[in-house]
Amino acid sequence: MATEAHGSESSLAFHPMDQFRITPLFGDGAVHWYTVTNATLWMALAVLGVVLLLVVGSRGRSIVPSKGQSLAELTYGFVYKMLEDVGGKDSVRYFPYVMTLFCFIAFSNILGLLPLSFTPTTHIAVTGVLALLVFVFVTVLGFVKNGAKFLELFWVKSAPLALRPVLAVIELISYFVRPVSHSIRLAGNMMAGHAVIKVFATFAAIKLIAPVSIAAITAMYGLELLVAFIQAYVFTILTCVYLKDALHPAH
Repeated sequence: MATEAHGSESSLAFHPMDQFRITPLFGDGAVHWYTVTNATLWMALAVLGVVLLLVVGSRGRSIVPSKGQSLAELTYGFVYKMLEDVGGKDSVRYFPYVMTLFCFIAFSNILGLLPLSFTPTTHIAVTGVLALLVFVFVTVLGFVKNGAKFLELFWVKSAPLALRPVLAVIELISYFVRPVSHSIRLAGNMMAGHAVIKVFATFAAIKLIAPVSIAAITAMYGLELLVAFIQAYVFTILTCVYLKDALHPAH
């Protein structure tokens, strides 16, 4: 039995889930809260990418924009219009926070497609913190802006009076589930795509099906590049929806 187990383990050339393992950047010791890890490195690179795009890329501010300035202005306009359309004009004052979220998630997702890289957004520890920050921010903002009227978010006035208490409980539960669904959606989609690519890569070593495997990996990379933007968009637009609820809580 031991021999069979060892043989089956050694036959696995790749382990798809190993790419999501958090490891220390220096040494092989245990990971503590202060340990600099591969996740720390790639989150820092994502922040650096945002700075290069929005600060360095638009530094010239010429009438005829450079490629970097054009990309920065396109990103700025895209997020600004999304926030204004979903949250209304009074939500525009919170644009810096929403813009930061979108750019950080987009860069984290895209950098994770580089060979030998790490994708921080595949971990609930990262997406959960981002979602929890959004949840706390919009909840505090809702009470600051509306006071007790913020609770009208859970009171469905359009429903029959007898059903309103039941619907209020359902609305309350769904509200507190928001950070869970907000974070799992992003982490799950990013993890699934990377795992599939790694599975296809295991078959690339088999000469008979190597061309099919390489073609599948190429197609998946193209799809994952699209998913990287879509998931950043989904996370951001949900943030805009939650922000709209905080500013205009009445059903």
